[in-house]
Amino acid sequence: MAFEPPPRLVRALGETAPAGDDWLARLPAIAEQAVARRELTVERVQVPGGRSSLVVLVRRADGTPAVLKLAPPRARPESERAALAHWGGLGAVQLLERDDEDGVLLLERLHPDVSVRSLPEAKALLEAAGTLRRLWVESPAGAVFETVAERTGRQAAAMRAGAEAEPEVAPLVDAALVAREELVAAPPEHRLLHGTFRQSKVLAGERMPWLAVGPDPVVGECAFDLARLVRDRVEDLIAAPSGPAIVRRRIKRLAESLEVDQDRLRGWTLFRAVESGVRALRVGRPKDGELLLEFAGWL
Repeated sequence: MAFEPPPRLVRALGETAPAGDDWLARLPAIAEQAVARRELTVERVQVPGGRSSLVVLVRRADGTPAVLKLAPPRARPESERAALAHWGGLGAVQLLERDDEDGVLLLERLHPDVSVRSLPEAKALLEAAGTLRRLWVESPAGAVFETVAERTGRQAAAMRAGAEAEPEVAPLVDAALVAREELVAAPPEHRLLHGTFRQSKVLAGERMPWLAVGPDPVVGECAFDLARLVRDRVEDLIAAPSGPAIVRRRIKRLAESLEVDQDRLRGWTLFRAVESGVRALRVGRPKDGELLLEFAGWL
């Protein structure tokens, strides 16, 4: 079959592709080779799919359903493989092979169209938080994962450049950068984190009711991982008359349930919202950027 990348993937990778990058052009051939090598039967490409990888629903030679995931080097698939192997299916999707083929992962099949976002908000947050707790373990010996300080340091440089291009966001950027400096100075723990956790990253499974997918793992404090969950369904928060109060209660509830410091969670929520908002403006998604920056202003 033709492995046509979904428009969402094409658009998202186009926003971040370095000059001369031809991964998307080579993707159909990469997919065909990966399928043939594993003797897989292809059912369909998952649509709309993710923003950093091609997800293909397949069956193995024995008929077992599985997922073939193909990602470019800049999505750090080798880090995802190492994290999934370390978690061993506890709280996260199971890695079905330890093959280190570049950018190719064979994973257990979950229910790709059923995430915790399908639940009422309070229940969704509860289930997502419970899943996240299981992922916070010691980093495996010898594994080299990016640290929170390293990742946010790169992001901070891009945020400064964004503030120069969009002076009206400068006050929020300054506040976010000050918060980051204070937070990275004395992290309370160093755990293996999902890195990009949100409700849509938790899918229904057979082994367990809910399992996390799509990590971009990083090592650092738990509040960093939880921060992205605070702003889930941001469009609904912005539309709600009591949006700021809802966010304050959400921070308090999540911090208490997962035993992280509320102020540190608020600080990382501010930094990550501003970083995402500035990045959205930079790549031509003004609506997303404006929503995120309005949210950040509440913090």
